[in-house]
Formats: sequence, C-alpha cells, structure tokens
Amino acid sequence: MDTGYLNTFVLVVDTGSMSEAARRLGLTPAAVAQQMRVLDREMGTALLMRSGRTVVPTEAGHRLADKARGLLRDVGNLKALVNEQAAASELRIGSINTALHSLMPDVLAGFVKRFPQVRVHIRSSASVELYDAVQRSELDAAVCLHPHFTLPKTLNWEPLRDEPLTVLVPQRLARRDAHQLLSTEPFIRYERSVGGGRQADRYLRQAGITPKERFELSSLAAIAMLVDRGLGVSLVPDAALPHWPGLRLARLPLPDASGARRLGLVWERRAVRGRLIQGLVEEARRVVAQH
Repeated sequence: MDTGYLNTFVLVVDTGSMSEAARRLGLTPAAVAQQMRVLDREMGTALLMRSGRTVVPTEAGHRLADKARGLLRDVGNLKALVNEQAAASELRIGSINTALHSLMPDVLAGFVKRFPQVRVHIRSSASVELYDAVQRSELDAAVCLHPHFTLPKTLNWEPLRDEPLTVLVPQRLARRDAHQLLSTEPFIRYERSVGGGRQADRYLRQAGITPKERFELSSLAAIAMLVDRGLGVSLVPDAALPHWPGLRLARLPLPDASGARRLGLVWERRAVRGRLIQGLVEEARRVVAQH
C-alpha cells in the first residue's frame, strides 16, 4: 500500500473535500479521486461517501483514518531514525507570512549560530495547512496562529506573542480618530481568507463600520506600502511589520477592546528532531523577550 495514498485519504477526511485536498497537495482533483478508488479496491470496501457538498468517511473509512494518522506519523519518524545523520542535519519549518516578515529572521539568525551545520527548509502557508503538515510529519514545527479548536494531545504549543488589531494610516493622519478614518477613508482590506483578515472583518462588523473598500490583498508588506502611498487606511494585526526606510506610517489603537490573535510554535510531542526543535523554541523565546 502506498503511504502517499493514505496521506491523501487522511487529508480528504480532514478537509471534507477532494478538491481542497488536491489544492493543498498540488494535485488535480481527478488524481485525488483516482487514489481514493485505488484505496477502495485495496481495502475491499468503500471508504468515502458524499454528504451534500462534502465528502465524509464511511464506517470503514473512519476506522482507517484513525489508524492511518498514527501509521503516517510513525513512518515519518522511522525514516529519520534510520538515517540519524539526516535527522540531525536538517529541520523542516513552516511559518505564516506575517511571522516570516517579522519574527522569523531574528529567530533563524540565532538558530543558525547554535546549529551552523543544520540545513533548514522553510514552507510558507496558512495556519490550518501548517497544522495538517505537522500532524502528517511533513514539517517538524510551524510558527502559526492558535486554532479555534482544541489541539490534539500529540502536539505541543508554545505561545510567542499576542497581536491586537491596529489601524495603519499615513503619517499625516496620525492624529485623527481611528473609527472615523475606517469609515471615511478608502479602505485597504487584509484578505478575509487569512486569519488576520477574518479578525479585522469581525471587528468592523461588531463596530458597525462599513468601510469604503478600494483594495483587498493578503500581503501585510504590500498593504504597508499602499498606505504609505496615501492610497487608503487598513485594519491589520499589529504584527511587527518591518520598518523600511522612508515609509511614513502610523499605527492607531482601536477605541474598543479587540481580541488579539495568538502567535506560537506547534510541533509533535514525539518528534525525532527534538533537540533541534527545542533549540528553535528557545531562540523564539529569546527574540520575543527582546522585542
């Protein structure tokens, strides 16, 4: 049995969609469907069924998914255990974009000083996809947002910092009221497909603010540059954006308390590269303490 097919099956179960699983794996939906048919034949029974617009496991599929998760984790650990040199010489990290642009450069600089021979692979993705990758042992650790669900006991979580919302405006508007600017100025929306964008959207709705939308994009760095050009204001997580020379920006606090999103590190409790992960965690703590 191809463990890659098992990995695809677990992802289909977790996402409830062959199309979404295909997108995350970089495959076509037809290729995912073919892999599921092969698994059905090998198991001698149907493992998935349609339920409205989603795909759900059958009773046999539930039993397979429960066993497959542990098996895939053990296979990933087994590969590293067989090749101890590889386990000690590389680390696979995931990170959301905002952390890559703010926290991670300093963390990685400290990590490399401690482990100069280690090769680091970095994947940028959304938090939910990073969780999936850590659970499937595709990544050793990930810097991401804490989910709205309870983490499984197989994972460790290290909180790093809370990131409240802030109104990002051109320097010339620094003394204006934050809510008034959000209501009257052209609005640059942080894309709602990412956690920080959804957080901002919830705040606007709760505050009864209907912004005059001009742009919507997922890059905080690009948003900062658009605001600097005077093209609008934005509501974004205060994620320690880089301070490039020449950017004339101001951050305005919100008058109403807003729930901060929590950034942290997640990794498997039984990770083979535990020594390297612990070094990464310690560097992250150090950098956060300095800032």
